[in-house]
Amino acid sequence: MRKAPTEAESVLWKYISNEQLGYKFRRQHIIDSYIVDFVCLQKKVVIEVDGKYHNTAQQRELDEQRQLKISSLGFTVIRFTNEQVMCDIDNTLLTIKNQLLNI
Repeated sequence: MRKAPTEAESVLWKYISNEQLGYKFRRQHIIDSYIVDFVCLQKKVVIEVDGKYHNTAQQRELDEQRQLKISSLGFTVIRFTNEQVMCDIDNTLLTIKNQLLNI
């Protein structure tokens, strides 16, 4: 996945890599039995970027189980849709910055 990220993941990575938000992020990082899109280990913040397939009932249930497990390990999970990242990167980044500052 790191070699073939979605377009939205590539766009977001461009803005959060190299500590541009003041914290180091890793992408496609393993937490428990899951691979998260992005994580700031220092602040224990996970960022997930969801495509349309996350709208199905089955996938929503799987995402909820995944988020509960990751949260139980002390991580805060922030979810964005591909559209949010692609069409409103400023508010996406503001949400991430606010979460980093509030932890």
